[in-house]
Amino acid sequence: METQLDPMKDDLPLMANTSYMLVKHYVLDLDVDFKSKAIEGSIVLFFETGSQCMKTSSAGGKECCQSQFDETCKMGASEPCHIPMIDVSTCSSKMKYNDFAVSGKEEEATSDENSNHSNNEHASGISSSKDCCDIENHGNKDFLLVLDCCDLSVLKVEEVDVAAVSGIEKFTRSAKLSGVSKKLENLRNQIVHELVTLPSDHWKEQLYYFTHCSQAPGCGELLFSTGTWSLEIRKLGIQTPADFPHAIRIWYKTKPEGRSVTWTTDQSGRPCVYTMGSPINNRAFFPCQEPPVALSTWQASVRTAAGFIVLMSGENSAEPVQLQEGILSWYYYVSMPMPAATFTIAVGCWQEVKQQSFKQTAAIETNTEFSLPSSQTDFRWHEEICSHVEYPCRFQNPAARLQAVIPYRVFAPWCLMEICEEYLLQLIPQCLSAAFATLGTHPFSRLDVLIVPSNFSSLGMASPHIIFLSQSVLSGGSHLCGTRLCHEIAHAWFGLAIGARDWTEEWISEGVATFLEDIFWARAQQHLSHDEIKGQQELKALLRWRRLRDEVQNSEEELQVLRPKKESTGELSESGASVVKYGLKAEKIFMQVHYLKGYFLLRSLARTIGEVSYLASLRKFVMKFHGQLVLSQ
Repeated sequence: METQLDPMKDDLPLMANTSYMLVKHYVLDLDVDFKSKAIEGSIVLFFETGSQCMKTSSAGGKECCQSQFDETCKMGASEPCHIPMIDVSTCSSKMKYNDFAVSGKEEEATSDENSNHSNNEHASGISSSKDCCDIENHGNKDFLLVLDCCDLSVLKVEEVDVAAVSGIEKFTRSAKLSGVSKKLENLRNQIVHELVTLPSDHWKEQLYYFTHCSQAPGCGELLFSTGTWSLEIRKLGIQTPADFPHAIRIWYKTKPEGRSVTWTTDQSGRPCVYTMGSPINNRAFFPCQEPPVALSTWQASVRTAAGFIVLMSGENSAEPVQLQEGILSWYYYVSMPMPAATFTIAVGCWQEVKQQSFKQTAAIETNTEFSLPSSQTDFRWHEEICSHVEYPCRFQNPAARLQAVIPYRVFAPWCLMEICEEYLLQLIPQCLSAAFATLGTHPFSRLDVLIVPSNFSSLGMASPHIIFLSQSVLSGGSHLCGTRLCHEIAHAWFGLAIGARDWTEEWISEGVATFLEDIFWARAQQHLSHDEIKGQQELKALLRWRRLRDEVQNSEEELQVLRPKKESTGELSESGASVVKYGLKAEKIFMQVHYLKGYFLLRSLARTIGEVSYLASLRKFVMKFHGQLVLSQ
């Protein structure tokens, strides 16, 4: 199936050719400048050769991989192609990068005349229907790496000399190197391969070498061009993904109008910037591979002026380091591979909300060694074999399996601290305990909760290790605040630890989270009787039914379908590119149909087999599929 992309449609294109090369780790090194409203710096990407070439490497090696790549190009030759062309057959090797014509349309480069890199942008993300691999160098076709990218000024792309890192020799002594050419390029790629495939119990060592490799010098600039939706990179004379550099550094700068990050002021009037869950995800924040299949880890160092706090999707509670007077650096990392779209950052003059009494400490201490309900005791003693790619998994950690309340912090603008202390701070341990009692082990080791600026268009958003909440939930007292908190906590299991393999099936996360928010909130409200809780849930079901009925009657039918791609759900093109059906349709972000249809489906199943049995099946589902991507089936 070769996906046809139409830039005039409401589908969101996922351009990255993940079948050829797959990002395994990102290292971001960024400066946040509130005066220019820009985030600037570099990102280093570490790759593994993708599945298309892995399949063929044992059956003919390089030639077979090249033939597979060529075949894909032929398939797309008569269709709108998603890889812009750079015809260099008539160019001398010394020609400036900004002299290349992109997609038959040459535009003025934003870089200065003497630079040897290009920032050409063509009007359409979909280039002409010429052969998408029509990039020739003395008759041979060069491999083109495609990343998802938009609204970014890409300044330079270079190969990283990982072989120059002190102590890296240990990754070249492997027996796997026997028979491999000792060419330096192959040596670098072999080092990256050994690094990204280290076993999970070496994750700290892996992080150490990722850090040092990301700081290694460049060893040659790469040619690149930017399109509406993509960044295309190549190296002269390199014809296969296996030979393409597996560690590259991209220097870039965000644009103030970029759609992945929002520059605004908080409720106290202080400047801030955050990723607010844009339909285009993070591609206007950093060049990346957007398709969910590109599960990766990341680490980030972010510098900003003193007085600002940087919050991020990270396992560690970062402490700032002063680099020079008035400049602080914040460092975060994750060791669990997840889609790049789940990465979140928020930089502002946030204040940490702390309990004035000893209640919070007591809550954590009494709940950490929480005794599991009898229905869950099998999960405490029975060793389960995880089915996901290797990473340091909390489901295999005996201490984590008993931790009902993970460490948490609350941040808010100064003017909202009092109300956060009154409601939010009290509710978090109750909701975390209720979630643990329902589903078992928390997939993530800690949680930050941030009250985001008033321009946030949703009630909440969950990302790894961090939840954004709207100020609107605070005005509704304990009930609105608690139910929303439960919904976002549920996403730690459904949406993050277990993700949809095809983003058009968003009901897998939103429908399940809507169903679970009622279960969690019922367990968190220990002061209510069984009848009061059931009455509460029935009233909510009625309100949700009315909302669903209104949406079904007053919206386009195509937007109401839970599987809009039907039988082709989850399918990718040969290169790995695909589309998110209706992903850019403006009215879709205001619709609740996927939440509500999913909720009523699960509610019906729970009523059919009994709530206790159904929740037990959900726990088994979590044990089997955490760390993986799933389809509705």
